[in-house]
Amino acid sequence: MTRIKRGYIARRRRTKIRLFTSSFRGAHSRLTRTITQQKIRALVSAHRDRDRQKRDFRRLWISRINAVIRGNKVYYSYSKLMYNLYKKQLLLNRKILAQIATLNRNCLYMISNEIIK
Repeated sequence: MTRIKRGYIARRRRTKIRLFTSSFRGAHSRLTRTITQQKIRALVSAHRDRDRQKRDFRRLWISRINAVIRGNKVYYSYSKLMYNLYKKQLLLNRKILAQIATLNRNCLYMISNEIIK
């Protein structure tokens, strides 16, 4: 029986994975088995952390809004402000409110005064 050499398809697949893990350290960028394991691990972490990043930013925006509101005694709490915003149908999301709170506090005070009336 003649010797069969493997074709280029497996090599092409491995080089594609190698390019993905080329910046990893040690055996994680050299050995084929560990390369595939580390690629799977990296993709799982990236998927998990995309969701976590959304959570963390939402928490950051809420804490920024709450700090500005409580700092100047404009409103009692963040939850009451958000409740009254929705009740008055001022649909400003937390990201925009946090930017207003950090960059232009007077604007946030004007918004809260309009809600109180």
